[in-house]
Amino acid sequence: MRKGILILLLLAAALLQAQERLYTDPLKVPLLLSGSFAELRSNHFHSGIDFKTQGVTGLPVYAVADGYISRIAVSPTGYGNALYIDHPNGTTSVYGHLQSFSPEIGKYVKEKQYENKSFRVDLTLPPYLFPVKQDQEIAKSGNSGSSGGPHLHFELRDTRSEEPLNPLEYGFSVVDNTPPKFFSLLVVPLSDTSQVDLQRASKSYPVVFYDGKYHLKNNPVKVYGEVGFAVQVNDYFDGTYNKCGIIKLSASIDGETSFAFQLNRFSFDNSRYINSHIDYEEYQSSKRRFVKTWVDPGNLLPVYAYNLKQGIVEAGPGTHQVEIEIEDSHGNKAELAFKIEQKSAEIPLVNKNKVILMPYNRDNSFESEECELEIPKGALYKNLKFTYSTRPTTDAYSSDFQLVASKTVPLQTAVTLRIKPRNLDEKLQSKAVVVNVDSDDGSPSAVGGTYKKGWIETDIRTLGTYALMVDTVAPEITPLSLENGALTESSRIRFKLNDDLSGIKSIDGYLDDKWALFEYDAKSGRITHYFDKERFELGRRHNFRLVVTDYRDNTSVYKASFWK
Repeated sequence: MRKGILILLLLAAALLQAQERLYTDPLKVPLLLSGSFAELRSNHFHSGIDFKTQGVTGLPVYAVADGYISRIAVSPTGYGNALYIDHPNGTTSVYGHLQSFSPEIGKYVKEKQYENKSFRVDLTLPPYLFPVKQDQEIAKSGNSGSSGGPHLHFELRDTRSEEPLNPLEYGFSVVDNTPPKFFSLLVVPLSDTSQVDLQRASKSYPVVFYDGKYHLKNNPVKVYGEVGFAVQVNDYFDGTYNKCGIIKLSASIDGETSFAFQLNRFSFDNSRYINSHIDYEEYQSSKRRFVKTWVDPGNLLPVYAYNLKQGIVEAGPGTHQVEIEIEDSHGNKAELAFKIEQKSAEIPLVNKNKVILMPYNRDNSFESEECELEIPKGALYKNLKFTYSTRPTTDAYSSDFQLVASKTVPLQTAVTLRIKPRNLDEKLQSKAVVVNVDSDDGSPSAVGGTYKKGWIETDIRTLGTYALMVDTVAPEITPLSLENGALTESSRIRFKLNDDLSGIKSIDGYLDDKWALFEYDAKSGRITHYFDKERFELGRRHNFRLVVTDYRDNTSVYKASFWK
């Protein structure tokens, strides 16, 4: 019997080692991380891990296993230049923010860009076109798309569901013996009568570390009614100071588990639930992300385990012990322990604003003479106390409409906003655009909009302050490689683009009336054409034309003649 058990254990260990050896590293430098799986990002969980590339671009990137290139995407934003490799075991590896592809892949992509007359392409490939072997070089690392610095974004996905998986569970050479850290605790009142430290407002508490765990400086916390706890935490990896994210959390009250989650995979459809996973209002006010230990009723992220009260705490008389434990992908843990005590004060309820209650579990709408809002079921995470106000403006074609306190209410799905324009000439109807007005500096950012039966209608993804403006100004084109009609660079021609409101929609360059590919880096606003002797006759004078159009169809044309 014992011999049989030993054989089974040895087989299990062998299978585990085989799984760990299934993938090799995508870079052949020491693997240091600047971003982790499920790390908290703006409106989404990070779907992979970010490998540092020693502060440079151009490092060789290798296929982590046998397979074939199933998808190639090129975009001025997002992952920039990206490759997707399907593997026989049912996973897909993803390589993002690349500088360039291997020569044969790059040639194929360029042909498709010229065929489609578009820099942006998203190509699905058959298995026979680009088979790859493990450790085959497929690209060079870069900083393309929305990358904030040179690195390789890497993912593993379930090929069938396309759900991201945690790559750190598959044996990549990342060293991590560093436990995550607590930085502060946030206690939040969750009902109209709830209190935290004798007030009806959230309060944060700094923490200190001793005796192997974290504690509050001020203990116990005075609470009354339904409250929730949230924690500001980060994880760290050996050899780096980059702030990363945790994978697991559990909370208990007097030794009984009240809440837990584990994030080892998720779907892209659910990623926006991050705005309910954290305390969104606190993030908007302090820019600190606190992970909540309770679940809003409209949060359908399927990673939680909790009691019937969904992690909401209502302390009874006396003092109670609270413990919150966090864990990273390599099993390193940290614990915060503190006490709460039931205590309240007489505080009158005051509400000066007219409030409309919008339940999270049904369709809701609001109508006024100048503004209409439709919020479908599923857009709200919890019941909304909707408030509405207007203020006059001098540089817009409507008032400013404040839909709830600015930026403090997240939305899971888009909602429809309609604004009735005032003094809008018929010829300007196609130029009208809904803008979101920043609550801090008053600057407008375009959202979009279409003229429909006397209203400008668009979808929005956050509540706040909105107004109507018009965009009649064409994009600005500034040459970076031309001076007095002569090229200042031998292998390329570059321009800087800028649009004042609606944003760049299309870019078309023509060399001797033939469409010429321009690579577009949206974060810098720069476009670049690399002269191609296979497509254009060089060694002569060329007529050049650049046409740039924004989302309100305002167009700028730049013309030049130069020798190349």
